Amino acid sequence: MQILQLITFGLAVLGSPLFVVMVALALLSFNSVGVDLSVVIIEMSRLGDTPLLLSLPLFILVGTVLSASKAPVRMLDLSNVLLGWLPGGLAVIALVVCAIFTAFTGASGVTIFALGGLLFPAMIKDRYPEQFSLGLITTSGSLGLLFPPSLPLILYGVIAETRIDHLFLAGILPGLLMLVLLAAYSIRKGAATRGPRQPLPTGETRRALRAAAWELPLPFIVLGGVYGGLFVVGEAAAVTALYVLFVEVCIHRDITLTQLPGLVVRSMVLFGGIFVVLAASMASTNFLIDQEIPTRLFEFIRGHISSKYTFLLLLNIFLLIVGALLDIFSALVLVVPLIVPIALGYGVDLTHLGIIFLTNLQIGYCTPPVGLNLFLASYCFERPIAELYTATLPFLVILLITLGVITYFPLLSLFLIGIFG
Repeated sequence: MQILQLITFGLAVLGSPLFVVMVALALLSFNSVGVDLSVVIIEMSRLGDTPLLLSLPLFILVGTVLSASKAPVRMLDLSNVLLGWLPGGLAVIALVVCAIFTAFTGASGVTIFALGGLLFPAMIKDRYPEQFSLGLITTSGSLGLLFPPSLPLILYGVIAETRIDHLFLAGILPGLLMLVLLAAYSIRKGAATRGPRQPLPTGETRRALRAAAWELPLPFIVLGGVYGGLFVVGEAAAVTALYVLFVEVCIHRDITLTQLPGLVVRSMVLFGGIFVVLAASMASTNFLIDQEIPTRLFEFIRGHISSKYTFLLLLNIFLLIVGALLDIFSALVLVVPLIVPIALGYGVDLTHLGIIFLTNLQIGYCTPPVGLNLFLASYCFERPIAELYTATLPFLVILLITLGVITYFPLLSLFLIGIFG
């Protein structure tokens, strides 16, 4: 048994895929108490019967197809036409486009590589300071994780057994607050460095609207379909995937029929990895519950922390560290099962907890010294990592202020649920 534990530890140190380590830990845990090891397979079967899980591979496919098409270019062009007249307009455009793109792709690395190469040269050409431009794009890479149909929102809902349609609603106002505060800072910076800009000709507006007309309905298909009572989340994912395939393959023809199988395979490989990790994580969660570990952990924490607000403060610090060290999918499957029972003990609403959780992980992506976005931007823009630390600092301050508001004003997350939920 000890040899197996050492082998598992060795696999983790050597950088083996997360699902290998997670499955090994789950099997070792159950074997140590004499439980049949088929429990992991049973957990996979149970997960496969979860209706909400159907939305995950379909939205992954949507993001994969959009990232491979010229949709980012059309979105950028339209945003430039509509917002380019603002002082700091290009910076606001970068925020909006990155947020929308990340909401559908769910992976900030994709956003930085897909849009950074377009936005960074454009901002330098438009005489924005280099440090400001680097910080803005690096921070914006994970800005849309709170907006539906964000994959992390869906994954949190599956793990925490929370209604995904409620999570979609809960993320809108916190995400908009974050976007508005960053945009206000960008406009102020743009006014100081760029001054006012002239609106583009009306003909340009019509051209850009025509080019992006087929992508514009996407948010309304998801939100309008779900909250208009036309679809459940899984059906909305299927309709969205079909619509995106039709638009990008048949209308714009950015994706050829020969490319399509490769994109489907790429998206399903990503889903397969998430599915295996999720099954192993939930099997491990059952083991922890059987051993009453969350209950003991809650009793220990409650013995030292009586205030719900102090708990939330410490939780934020912990999650910021987790977000800087792990990618968001790994953090969700590893940490959510432990945090949920403790948060319930303090009376924290699980939907509100999800928004707090994802906000922290989003900020963790660009938190020094090891935030993932920092390294991706350093590689993409060929800049020293230390330069990215300085560039992102003003944006981090704004994001942390937003985190405080989201944490201690739960109504911001729960308001829309009270109206539409």
